[in-house]
Amino acid sequence: MPYDYRKLRGRIKEKFGTQAEFSKNIGLSEVSVSNKLNNVVDWGQDEMENAIHALEIPFSDIHAYFFTHKVENISTK
Repeated sequence: MPYDYRKLRGRIKEKFGTQAEFSKNIGLSEVSVSNKLNNVVDWGQDEMENAIHALEIPFSDIHAYFFTHKVENISTK
């Protein structure tokens, strides 16, 4: 099941302005970060740790940024 990274994207924009600047800061390519945020590739433990540190995410909030599942909108008629 894919993860919902909207909150993480917002934090990236808040702290770094762009995904490119965030990518540079944590030592990953823009493509790599994009793939992670689009659920193409999973975050590695070290990558996640670097992102948490760079974005100053409190330990108690990690789940909200990295482990919230996407919920599909299903309309019933």
